[in-house]
Amino acid sequence: MTRLKICMLKICILLSISFVFTLISNAQQNQTGTLQGYTKTSGQALPGTTVSIKDTRMGTASDVSGFYQMKGIPAGKYILLVSSLGYVTISDTIRIQAGQTLKLDLELEEAYTELETVTVFGKSALQETKELAYEVQAINAKALHNTTLDLGHTLDRVSGVRVRETGGVGSRMNFSLNGFTGRQVKFFIDGVPMDNFGSSFQLNNIPVNLAERIEIYKGVVPIWLGSDALGGAVNIVTNDNLRTYLDASYAYGSFNTHRTVVNAGYTSDAGFTLQLNAFQNYSDNNYWVDVDVADINSGKYYPDQRVRRFHDTYHNETIIAKLGIVDKSFADQMLVGVTLGQNYSEIQTGARLVSVFGDWHRRGNILMPTFKYKKTDLLLKGLDLTMNANYNFGTEQNIDTVYRRYNWFGEYKQYEGEGSERSRSMYKYSNNNGVVTANLNYQISDRQAISLNHVYNTFNRKGSDALYPENDSYDQPRISLKNISGLGYKYELNERWSTSIFVKHYAQTNRYSQVYNPSGNWGDEAYLEQENNFSKFGYGAASTFFINNHLQLKASYEKSYRLPETEELYGDLVNLQGNIALDPETSNNFNLGASFQTSINKAHQFSFSSNILYRDAEDFIRARLNNNQTMQVMDNLFNVTNAGVDGEIRYSYRRLLTAGVNMTYQNLRNNTKYEDGQSTESIVYRDRIPNMPYLFGNTDLSFFLRDLWKAGDALTLSYNLLYVHAFYLYWPSLGSDKLDIPEQLSHDLSLTYAMADGKYNMTVECRNLADAKLYDNFSLQKPGRSFMLKLRYFISQ
Repeated sequence: MTRLKICMLKICILLSISFVFTLISNAQQNQTGTLQGYTKTSGQALPGTTVSIKDTRMGTASDVSGFYQMKGIPAGKYILLVSSLGYVTISDTIRIQAGQTLKLDLELEEAYTELETVTVFGKSALQETKELAYEVQAINAKALHNTTLDLGHTLDRVSGVRVRETGGVGSRMNFSLNGFTGRQVKFFIDGVPMDNFGSSFQLNNIPVNLAERIEIYKGVVPIWLGSDALGGAVNIVTNDNLRTYLDASYAYGSFNTHRTVVNAGYTSDAGFTLQLNAFQNYSDNNYWVDVDVADINSGKYYPDQRVRRFHDTYHNETIIAKLGIVDKSFADQMLVGVTLGQNYSEIQTGARLVSVFGDWHRRGNILMPTFKYKKTDLLLKGLDLTMNANYNFGTEQNIDTVYRRYNWFGEYKQYEGEGSERSRSMYKYSNNNGVVTANLNYQISDRQAISLNHVYNTFNRKGSDALYPENDSYDQPRISLKNISGLGYKYELNERWSTSIFVKHYAQTNRYSQVYNPSGNWGDEAYLEQENNFSKFGYGAASTFFINNHLQLKASYEKSYRLPETEELYGDLVNLQGNIALDPETSNNFNLGASFQTSINKAHQFSFSSNILYRDAEDFIRARLNNNQTMQVMDNLFNVTNAGVDGEIRYSYRRLLTAGVNMTYQNLRNNTKYEDGQSTESIVYRDRIPNMPYLFGNTDLSFFLRDLWKAGDALTLSYNLLYVHAFYLYWPSLGSDKLDIPEQLSHDLSLTYAMADGKYNMTVECRNLADAKLYDNFSLQKPGRSFMLKLRYFISQ
């Protein structure tokens, strides 16, 4: 059976699951009703308005057009609460009938009193996140559920963020936030670190449909996200609503790309809940690249050839299942679950296009049981506890056993004997990763709260190679233990001003072996076990002040540490070479931000946000090519500074269009004046850090046509432009006086038609419309023009 047939079989299984949940949802549909309408002020749309039902968990927020909708409301009489910052709260009685769609437009009046006297009965989670003292941006992922974006490409449209890939679907990804890259930025799902999820669960293979919103913390990270993030964090918030729903979609496009997503949930009146998230990605990744080719036999040189990638197939399949109980006296949530997944990745190139392979590939899987416990008012009022635990039993395998040499025409030369394309291996290993997190929060009073957080992370790589069963190096320890603790205090003087302070303790222990020659005779090898330990304290503060209803100011500072990651220490056995000598890096992070919102004649809505940043990092960990330029290796650079600014301007007109533009400038400089004990000034002192974009941005524009042919239908046309200024690949002062990585300019276009209030959806997308040559890493070319078609079905009760 071919890989494509296997892939299609898995699609059928996922769609069968979705059919079962459809039956469950339809069976309950006639017992409930729907409430929908528009929130307005002076006849104009009022987005971001919170609409909720008193004494229940049901609620929503209106979108950019002011539209809101709540489905699955049990028949009965309720009190409806409607609130928005700066407007008088509405409280009204409504009656929902079984099978009825109650259409109710809500008109809010401005509150002209001072902010201190305005009572707001709740804000959307997105709005609350944006108003935190930390420099944070929040993405409403629900607005992107009709697209084929994954989480990585979604984040690539945020100011301060650059997502760099080595190729197409499933390729290795490097995330950059205000100049900090890779593992310097930490990722979380619902507050749980993603440190141990393995290659089967990466940002650029997770569909955006998995998230409800995405929070991007720049520089300073709140205490409840317990982590050793050096320069920021990304928290992916999934759908945690206790309701019955089904969200199923399938997409097909260029390069034989298939994407399937099924999200479903069920919650009974007795408090039993079941949640399921399943997704798969498949692509041949056989896009065109321009490269120099040499004949495999004669060595004849063919410059600037346009050829297809021929060994880059990728697929992954993942299921996340959770079940448990909710809304009990002893637990708000108590869930057990499992994450199951696998991936297959063919390796086409090394760190540069001059290395080409035709048989080398890699496999991975994830088997991760999970546990979650959440309880508010534990033992006493105001004391809240959240605990999470998981352990990944998954494996990774590197398979390189074919003794051939390929060129870009797909031709190869076969050699006799045992060998490989790079390093002969069938090494299969498990990292035995486990994470336990606990967060305790106590609300001392209406104005004061304290938080205590602890994260324990364990890593113990074990593996073997069937080709070399006697190799002692595979039995050597590769162990890492982390403990990160945090204590925070928050004080709110009033609704305008609040401040948080915190302290963190970072501890890491690494155990490993180093090879040496005990006798001095050739071939005599032994191993000496080593251990290093690290323990430091960090601290920080964040404060915000609302000057008025329109203008908010923010300031934050943190002295942070980032402990070396296990892949940086021990390698990934593909394109990253390990470096056990890495030191932890530290940084002083400063942020000063402002946001402003206003409207003109109620029809024109404007918002502006900006962040001025300064980073002063020591022992900065950055990637460079290894000595033979076939792999990357992480190295410490003693001192790096970054002064930069990012900002975003957004505009909307009534319910017809939205537009936005964001730009980022970051000036990363080598501040290491003397290297390795030298008395002479380094030639690259104050050079711009190479292989790091320093000027980039996005522009987006969307048009909305509602009730186009019938009520409840909507047509959306969206455009996005990505711009990256040319940047240096090598140190400028070492002779690289040109911008080696060319300017990037990519246009994306999408058209979505939604029917029956979003129940049925169809989207057509074109990425890289102008078929531009795009490069993120060295000479690794990314896909050209591509097309995708996505069909999505969504119901909720």
